Amino acid sequence: MEKIGRFNVVHRLRKRQLLIAINSVCALSIFFFGYDQGMMAGVNTAKEYYTRMGFAHTDEKGEPVITDSLLQGGIVSVYYLGTLIGALFGGWFGDKFGRIKTIALGAAWAVFGATLQTAAMNHSWMICARLINGFGTGILNAIVPVWATETAEHTSRGQFVAIEFTLNIFGVAVAYWIEYGCSFYQNGESAFVWRFPIAFQIVPLVFLFGIVWLFPESPRWLCKAGREDESRYVLERLREDGVQSTGKAEAEFQDVRNIVELERKNAKSQNYLYMLTGYKSGKLHTGRRVQLVIWLQIMQEWIGIAGVTIYSPTIFRIAGLTKDTVGWVAGLNQITYTLSTLVCVFTLDRIGRRWTLYWGSVVQGIVLFLAGGLSRVSIDAVDAGNQDRANKFGGGAVAMIFLFTMTFGATWLTVPWLYPAEIFPLEVRARGNAWGVVGWSIGNGWLTLLCPVMFEALNEKTLYIFAACNVITIPMVYCLYPESNQRTLEEMNLLFASDSIWNWDAEKNYKLLVEQNPELVQAAGRGQSVVDPETGIHKPSRNMSLDPHGMKSNVSDDSDEKATTQHL
Repeated sequence: MEKIGRFNVVHRLRKRQLLIAINSVCALSIFFFGYDQGMMAGVNTAKEYYTRMGFAHTDEKGEPVITDSLLQGGIVSVYYLGTLIGALFGGWFGDKFGRIKTIALGAAWAVFGATLQTAAMNHSWMICARLINGFGTGILNAIVPVWATETAEHTSRGQFVAIEFTLNIFGVAVAYWIEYGCSFYQNGESAFVWRFPIAFQIVPLVFLFGIVWLFPESPRWLCKAGREDESRYVLERLREDGVQSTGKAEAEFQDVRNIVELERKNAKSQNYLYMLTGYKSGKLHTGRRVQLVIWLQIMQEWIGIAGVTIYSPTIFRIAGLTKDTVGWVAGLNQITYTLSTLVCVFTLDRIGRRWTLYWGSVVQGIVLFLAGGLSRVSIDAVDAGNQDRANKFGGGAVAMIFLFTMTFGATWLTVPWLYPAEIFPLEVRARGNAWGVVGWSIGNGWLTLLCPVMFEALNEKTLYIFAACNVITIPMVYCLYPESNQRTLEEMNLLFASDSIWNWDAEKNYKLLVEQNPELVQAAGRGQSVVDPETGIHKPSRNMSLDPHGMKSNVSDDSDEKATTQHL
């Protein structure tokens, strides 16, 4: 292909090798995201950092004393304002200019922000740098999952994204251990203790910026942009082995082309306000999809991961662990958290998105109730001077913390990031995924500010609130969230075509539309083709529609016309 650069890996790799290469690049971006998330926890405890920023000082025991918690929380949470704005910009840019250019832009912007953070000399500087860094992260978060889902096959889409999020938690773990190691440098009093961990994130970002140009653009975006020859070529390299054509690539290409035509027929041009309200989206119902992904991401935060992260050091201490031991145990928790994400790799495409969320919510809810109860018994034992009893029940609470993070890593970590990248129409897929990042930014920023206040007022009872949120998610997912597993991206418009918000109505309507619109769901993965094997000519398509009642009318009219012709 003349329009695709000669050094592009698409000319050298095929099928699974090409998919693995693409997802390795995606994983690099997700690794940075995880590292960036985990980094500030250690930075905030560095003596030179908190004294320079002016929100704490050291007491006679060498422990930090927070004097301005609003400033401390503001420096952390302003990052999420940056990710929110960056995601909205990245979604618009990605739909207009493509996935590859957007990833490169996000990486370059994040390098700029990370450089400013590394050199920060006061809190005003750091706040501005955090905002800029968050903007770049938001761009990447809006586009990378979209690129991954648009290149993967529908039968293994979840598996590839789950692998990427294993790297996400690995990034958190790497950040923790780098900061743990740096904390011993010059007794933890050097600026190196916090500047080096911040600077380290520049390494994967520079590599990402340099390598992404060697990878193919999303075939779905290419088709939408009218570059059909390139789209067909990239799909052929992704789906065929080059020895004998199976028709999968051509069938999938026709699915994509049909859905582009259908989307343009069923909805006016969509901006962010139109998407949020569903205005002029017709049977595509983008407003409903936006609400679903925003609240899924918000609930991901409110089911307890942020709270457990904040409260776990307290639980470790009441369990009788020394300060040095707490560091090791917290690091071990990060390692088991990382390993738990591999469970999702093997289960997500087998049991589906909904059942993954179900079992996660059930286990997490039970564990949080137990963690809260065991913590209360331990606290009461400490107050009564019974340290042995406190250690026993505190140890049980520690076990619950480990079990919670492992369950979260195996379930709720991945699905809220995968689902937004799957369910939106091609025309606005990057902007749709950006709304998911907006939900994550709101949930994270909101909880970052509220968590210290909640734990100060309620102590371990805060865990009961998070446990209750887990219970709430079960009927929420059951009633409102259709299953996207083992369905092509092109089938999502049929899945959300129902005017009802309820999942059971969506599924019923979907089955009817699949029967009436076979040309929309040729589904390359099912081994069908829209090309006549004898003539090589594309099979004619009917009048496509997302309205089953309208289709019945059209089909009836077609039948009457054929009968009249035969009679004549």
